[in-house]
Amino acid sequence: MHALLSAFTPIWMLTAIGYAVGRSGLLGEQAEAVLGRFVFHVAMPAALFTMVSGARLDAFANSSMVAFAAGTALVCGLGFVASGRLFGRGTADRAIGSMASGYVNSANLGIPVAVQVLGDASFVAQIILFQVLLVSPVILTLLDTESGAASGSGAVSGKGLVFRRMLTMPVRNPVIMASLLGVVVSALGLRLPHALAHSCDVLGAAAVPTALITLGLSLNVRPATGVPTMQRAEGGERAEPDGAGVRTKRAEVVVAVALKTLVQPLIAFVVGGPLLSLPDHQLLAVVLCSALPTAQNAFIYAQQYGLDTRLARNSVVASTVVSMATLSLATWSLGTSS
Repeated sequence: MHALLSAFTPIWMLTAIGYAVGRSGLLGEQAEAVLGRFVFHVAMPAALFTMVSGARLDAFANSSMVAFAAGTALVCGLGFVASGRLFGRGTADRAIGSMASGYVNSANLGIPVAVQVLGDASFVAQIILFQVLLVSPVILTLLDTESGAASGSGAVSGKGLVFRRMLTMPVRNPVIMASLLGVVVSALGLRLPHALAHSCDVLGAAAVPTALITLGLSLNVRPATGVPTMQRAEGGERAEPDGAGVRTKRAEVVVAVALKTLVQPLIAFVVGGPLLSLPDHQLLAVVLCSALPTAQNAFIYAQQYGLDTRLARNSVVASTVVSMATLSLATWSLGTSS
């Protein structure tokens, strides 16, 4: 339990600092929006480029990743369907519901938990690659497709516009562009000059703490969002959702958190244990990582696409609290050899 507390403390502390700064008004009314744009457009791309460019792209081709990916895919799918069928969300909000349900906090929480419980973080590195290269592009495509449909009109909109936006999204989206550039550098075996690589490291290191500060700032904010950030940059506007569309119901957060902290690790256990017969230590790694809470990326993505951020924000906070119990249960029930 002490190891888990040590891993969770920075998340709680930085979020609390963000909340306190927001309450004080120290950074002004636009602090949340400005910091969110900094994370999405500058710090996060630098972090992703550094991580992907230095990684082996074949690292996640193994049975353990199959079990983890199965849990992620099924739960993200369930979250997407639940957001639409149960809560009447549109495509973009359903994408955020999907992400809140199945996108794990693999970096700033997964790494310390893995080191403390498993003895190394090699499997977490594979998960980071999987989420960056496969899961994020799907989520961002869904977000971008609806924002494009909302900003189009008449004959310009429709399948042609959607297809064109999908083709050009890597150029317009800094997260996807940075990941693709990292893939190219890794595939070609290139090594960046030390000064450039170090600059990317320093800039990327700001992504997680700034995202957590932004999350804390958002806890002071009422419903919100006005003109979507990404759409405003492209000159488009979208009408605010009305009534129940704006209201993030408590039940929606409960469903997302239950899928994230209970259903996802359970699916990973079933696939990794009875179906794939993974060794005990690998099964523990798969279940433990699947039980990690929702990543703050869900909040940043919702914010930058001008969506109601409360589902993502509350899912991050609530799943982080609940996962203390589920991570402890996974460690206790499956044991550890470290």
